[in-house]
Amino acid sequence: MEEPDIDAIGNYLRSLQDKLCNGLQEIDKVGSFTIDRWDRPEGGGGESRAFSGGSVFEKGGINFSDVSGAALPAAATARRPELVGRSFRAMGVSVVIHPVNPYAPTSHANVRFLVAEKEGETPVWWFGGGFDLTPYYGFEEDAVYWHKTAREACLPYGDGLYPRFKQWCDEYFFLPHRNEPRGIGGLFFDDFNEGGFKNAFGFMKSVGDHYWQGYGPIVKRRMATQYGERERNWQKLRRGRYVEFNLVYDRGTLFGLQSKGRTESILMSLPPEVHWAYNHQPEPNTAESELLEKYLISKDWLGEEVKSEK
Repeated sequence: MEEPDIDAIGNYLRSLQDKLCNGLQEIDKVGSFTIDRWDRPEGGGGESRAFSGGSVFEKGGINFSDVSGAALPAAATARRPELVGRSFRAMGVSVVIHPVNPYAPTSHANVRFLVAEKEGETPVWWFGGGFDLTPYYGFEEDAVYWHKTAREACLPYGDGLYPRFKQWCDEYFFLPHRNEPRGIGGLFFDDFNEGGFKNAFGFMKSVGDHYWQGYGPIVKRRMATQYGERERNWQKLRRGRYVEFNLVYDRGTLFGLQSKGRTESILMSLPPEVHWAYNHQPEPNTAESELLEKYLISKDWLGEEVKSEK
C-alpha cells in the first residue's frame, strides 16, 4: 500500500482553512477572526480561527490541528480495539458556523487524517470527515441543493459512495434520547483508505472543497429573510439539540478532550445563545412543526432528480 504523504495532507488542510475563512468574510464583511496559535505539550498544535461580531454569522470556528501522542485516546479505538496502545498523529480542519438569521442553517464540516503506528508493524492510516446541515426552518430547495453538492463530491470516486456516506451521516448525526436527527444530513465517512493513498486523499479533498460550494449559496439565499422574536426563540431552542449532540455523542469532541487538545477550540462548535424549555412542542401546522415533520427525517432528497438523469 502507498505510503501517505503527510506534508501534502498538511499543506492542503492549511490551504482549506484559508479558503473557508476567505469565503466566510466575502459574505460577512462586518465580523472578524480572532487567531489563536497553540501548542500541545503532548505533541503538535494548531491554529484556531474564531469568528464573531458579524452581521450574517453570529459565531464561527474554522480550526486546523496537527497533534500526536504516545497512545490513541479511547474515542479512536472504541471501534478499532486492535489499535489500542499505538502512537498516533492526527490532523484536520473542523468548521462550525452559526448564522444570525434563523432562516439560515447552521453548518458543520470536518476533514481529517490519522495514522497509528507501532514498532515492528505496518502503520495504519485513514481519512474521515464529511459535512452536514442543521436548518431551523425547512426549504426543499436548500435540502436538494445541499445533497446534490454532496453527491457531486462523491461521484468521481464511485457511484456507491454518496448513498453509503449519506446513510452513515443520517445514522451518525442522530440523537437517540430525542429520537430525532440533528439536521438534514449530508456526508459522513471514517476509516477510509479505499483505493490507496492517492484515491483516498483525493476523495477527502473533494469533500473539503465541496463544503463551501454547498453552504455559501444557501446562506446568501436566506441571510436577508425577515424574522422576529418568534423565529429567533425557535432558533435558540433548536440550537439546544446541537449542543446536546456535540457534548454527548460527537466523536471529534470526545477525541479532542480525551487527547488533551485545545479546549477552547474543541468547544468553539457550541452556539453563542441557546434556550432550553421544558417539553416544548411547536404549534401544529406551522413552519416550526413542518421542520420536524418534513425535514428532520431520513429522506432521499435526490430521488426524483437522480432518476431523471438516467
